[in-house]
Amino acid sequence: MSILNVLVTMPFGGALLDRVRALSPALRVEQGPPDSADYSQTDVLYCFMPPRDLSRAPRLKWVQLHLAGVNLLYDHPIYQTDIPLATTSGVHAASVAEYAFALLLALTHRVPRMLEWQHKGTWPPDGRRWDLFVPTEVRGASIGIVGYGSIGREVARIARTFAMRILVTKRDIHERVDKGYRLPGTGDPDGILPDEWVPPERLHDLLRASDFVVNCLPLTPETEQMLGEAAFRAMKATAYFINVGRGATVDESALARALAERRIAGAALDVFSQEPLPGDSPLYRLENVILSPHVSGFIPSYDEKCTDLFVENLRRYLEGEELLNLVDRRRGY
Repeated sequence: MSILNVLVTMPFGGALLDRVRALSPALRVEQGPPDSADYSQTDVLYCFMPPRDLSRAPRLKWVQLHLAGVNLLYDHPIYQTDIPLATTSGVHAASVAEYAFALLLALTHRVPRMLEWQHKGTWPPDGRRWDLFVPTEVRGASIGIVGYGSIGREVARIARTFAMRILVTKRDIHERVDKGYRLPGTGDPDGILPDEWVPPERLHDLLRASDFVVNCLPLTPETEQMLGEAAFRAMKATAYFINVGRGATVDESALARALAERRIAGAALDVFSQEPLPGDSPLYRLENVILSPHVSGFIPSYDEKCTDLFVENLRRYLEGEELLNLVDRRRGY
């Protein structure tokens, strides 16, 4: 039996490493710090970032990244090779989608304004409560999902429970099946939930028709600042924008202007072009915005779920099956 040497450079505990070892006696699983680990015998690497000097890993057959997106690797030497890369896309999709809806509901039900009055220790007079606290109706509204990957599909599944009209766009709307990793019972693997599939060249049609726009785009050269001045002018004045994709897919200056001028009703943002968001950003001074510090994907079980995905990919590799979440370098994700 030939041995497959697996190196993990993430600080996983022994219990997680033992779950990997338990897959097969054909695996030799070692752990080491990324800067000083011995990569010389490594066949399969689990890491956040591979070594830039690939001569340190001459036997490398494939890499499981502890990343959902690969934009950080565009200038890495490994990206110019044909060594297969797999991501952890889908591991935190449910958490991010739940977060998007938590913020959507907080905006529509005026939660920030209620907290503002709560901190005053009083409530407005009865005659003002309607104007201040009347919600925007979510049930039956239209939601536009920009980027229909694992997160977007889980957003759609949740939206369906609110009887929302679902419009989606993605790079190729003819590729409707999602073959990537997902947690059981989540997402829309067969692509059956959308009421309308909108091609990228008709993005503004989707924006014009949507009461809520949820951005789930990955960051690629094609998507950088895809949502800019023209996009926000296309949106309804009553619409809300939620970004749980990548910050740099949005022109934040254009978004801030649209919010300040009330050309859109509000926004909830978890990601930004520069993180942490600089203190002089005008977004901090807008009362129709909820900001959070890129925490939508935080789940206590993240490493455990990533280990489950890694074990499944190792099983697939040992049995000659296609790996989950393989990166398509031409698309950038």
